[in-house]
Amino acid sequence: MILKKALVIYSLLLFSSHGIIAQNDQTEKPTDSLSKFDRFNKKAEALFKIIPVPIVSYSSEAGNIFGLAKFNAFHPVKNDTLSKPSKISELVTFSSKGRINVVVANDLILKENKYILISFFNYKEVPEYIFGIGNDVSIDDVEEISTQQIRFKTNPMVRIYENLYLGGIVDIADYIKVETDSTSFLVENQVTGLNGGTNFGLGLSLDFDSRENRYNPSNGAFASAQLIFNEKALGSAYQYSRFELDLRKYFNPWLEHVIAVQATTTALGGDAPFYNLALLGGANKMRGYYEGALRDKILVDTQLEYRMPVWNIFGVVGWVGTGRVAPAYKKLSFEDFWPSYGGGLRIQVDSKNKVNLRLDFGFGRDGIHGTYISFAEAF
Repeated sequence: MILKKALVIYSLLLFSSHGIIAQNDQTEKPTDSLSKFDRFNKKAEALFKIIPVPIVSYSSEAGNIFGLAKFNAFHPVKNDTLSKPSKISELVTFSSKGRINVVVANDLILKENKYILISFFNYKEVPEYIFGIGNDVSIDDVEEISTQQIRFKTNPMVRIYENLYLGGIVDIADYIKVETDSTSFLVENQVTGLNGGTNFGLGLSLDFDSRENRYNPSNGAFASAQLIFNEKALGSAYQYSRFELDLRKYFNPWLEHVIAVQATTTALGGDAPFYNLALLGGANKMRGYYEGALRDKILVDTQLEYRMPVWNIFGVVGWVGTGRVAPAYKKLSFEDFWPSYGGGLRIQVDSKNKVNLRLDFGFGRDGIHGTYISFAEAF
């Protein structure tokens, strides 16, 4: 029943986003002075705005993955040409090992960049892979945990000064089912979160954003601080706080080459469930590691990426990164950081808004690796 509701919501938002984009594209006119490849690419871009992109991939934790992905950058208000482009993205995937993932996300930019609304809805039914809790773990100790979860987060913000935004956060998640082996360390230690439950969080955000493009920046900076409180008085099954800091800087040394740098940290206080600890890995940070393979109350990580155009709509990137987790900041050390490195291909699918389709190959310690297909840059 939950999955059906998720798919209905996905379909409605997908349909509505296409309607908005179709209206905004009516003013575009074909260009006659293009090469054959550019004319073909222009037609492909127009088709991309309507038809989702099929996804076929494989990973050891998920098996064969099949699905559809959609990303559209647009202006919600036709006459508001000063606002940066908004976006709506949708993703539905199924895997041969029983994974289901439905995501609908949006960035709405309004009133000449004065108001921003960032939201996402996610339904997951997945096997999660975890090495343990803490930084001193081994890939040989990996465990599989099955979870069924549904989450909604929204972050409306208003500009209070040039490039500076203040906002509120509502973060609701329901972990409907958590299943693991009876011999799991989670069971043996009765780790918080073993029985699932609802997380209801309220918080504040403060963002600084001087990037010229939210989805493929080449200069400027971005900084975001979020503080969220999950309170039992609000209906949360667990009482804890979560602080996240994300710092990014972009350099354009020559031509259209870009050097991008990011550093983040996450800190939790109170009795947080294991599935909502600070998670290392994923498609955007520490690529190569399955998200949550390492987890604890404290996370620090950083990455440096070089982005280079190759020809026409094609480009390549390469990155190096490192990160680790700890139970407290005072327990952090410069030893035992986990490495991340890799490269990827970029294909521009929206020349007006500089949106790329990205294919990344990430690698880590002990032969760990991952492949990622997504839209927009990782950071």
